[in-house]
Amino acid sequence: MDTSRYRAFVQASDQGSLSKAAKTLNYTPSGVSQLITALERDLGFSVLERNPHGVQPTSEGSRILPAARAVIQEEERLLQVSSEIKGLAIGQVTIGSYPSVAAHWLLGVIKVFHERYPNIEVRIMEGIHQEITEWLDSKEADVGFMSYEPSLTYDWIPLARDPMVAALPLDHPFASEENYPIEECTNEAFIMPGKGQDIDTTRILSRHGLSPNIAYETIETVATLGMIEAGMGMTIINSLAVKKYGFDLALVPIEPPESILFGIAASSLKTCAPATRHFIDCAVAQLEE
Repeated sequence: MDTSRYRAFVQASDQGSLSKAAKTLNYTPSGVSQLITALERDLGFSVLERNPHGVQPTSEGSRILPAARAVIQEEERLLQVSSEIKGLAIGQVTIGSYPSVAAHWLLGVIKVFHERYPNIEVRIMEGIHQEITEWLDSKEADVGFMSYEPSLTYDWIPLARDPMVAALPLDHPFASEENYPIEECTNEAFIMPGKGQDIDTTRILSRHGLSPNIAYETIETVATLGMIEAGMGMTIINSLAVKKYGFDLALVPIEPPESILFGIAASSLKTCAPATRHFIDCAVAQLEE
């Protein structure tokens, strides 16, 4: 199976540049261009178009991009199975993860995994819930470390619960209280993380029928926490997301108590590549200790 044309197309699409794709694939730019031209000839339509900044998929190219990733993924799985039959363990695992999970859980898992499987490469993509599901759908990620959401369509392995807390400035009236009544957030300058649509926060607010006054929306959690430390507002967030950073904040459990369930999502635990299965098994064993 020769997937070089698909690999050239996927890399050029992801990086927006033929030269960057060539560097990743160890080809010359002209070699990548020839591979893509050959793919377009086979398919009967153009898959890339040039723009002032490089290249991007055409509308037709965008439609076949997930399928091209799937072809590459299946070839990878075939090679891994073949290697296992010969007593070897090789390949690559791409993980989509919350930054907090990557910092607190995955580093230890990856260390142990690399000791056991030194020839399997691990790649981490950090993002919010919606980005991780997009990466799983598009085959950019093999597995997702994320929170459970009822509409998930992937195989799921639950790992641990993490409490939701009110993140408050140190001089906030509730900073020294044992609990923070969740309805109080409607009287606050609320800072919404996750590009203004953090799914864990919005789901809990919706469950309680609350619509806080969103004063600010942030992309990165670090910006949210920095603004809270500066006294610009508050938010409701899972406790693990805060531990990665050293801000001086009050973290008060919300009332009534709420938590999110962290776990592992994969398109199929039965048919995933051996390298992915090895990583999942290693992660479960490490995180259950």
